[in-house]
Amino acid sequence: MTATTSTPGPAPSPAPELEWLRLDRQICFSLHAASRAFNGVYRVILKDLGLTYPQYLVMLVLWEQGDLPVKKLGEHLRLDSGTLSPLLKRLETAGLVRRERSTRDERSVEVRLTEEGTALRERALEVPRRIVAATGFDVEEIRDLKERLDKLTGTLDGAAAEAAL
Repeated sequence: MTATTSTPGPAPSPAPELEWLRLDRQICFSLHAASRAFNGVYRVILKDLGLTYPQYLVMLVLWEQGDLPVKKLGEHLRLDSGTLSPLLKRLETAGLVRRERSTRDERSVEVRLTEEGTALRERALEVPRRIVAATGFDVEEIRDLKERLDKLTGTLDGAAAEAAL
């Protein structure tokens, strides 16, 4: 009787349904990786402004909307007050915003830009141009991607709300 030796061959292919469990097939991971890559670029660009990316988002909303209650600011940013409060405290310490009790509703805290916070807007005008350049996309590609991501966000929000029922 002769012994046969087998040479190892390629690993067997996983069942097709298992293919969906591969990390490289996950859209959520692609979005997560892109988000982390954006954060890296923003970290470098925003360093000149003395802002972190979350602080920049707060400033964008305030530059656009003006004074807002903390609750409304959180709604715009999709952040709860526990996450937003430390951000606002750091921005206040930096002299960019003021938090004040609302005169209309003492339970509400209003966030207002200081003169320095308002002035920072001019220096921030270069940020979007630098981000566009960093993506390697043209403006139309960015608009299309943003539109598709906004649609995805709305669809996922709806699915989460429905699942919660």
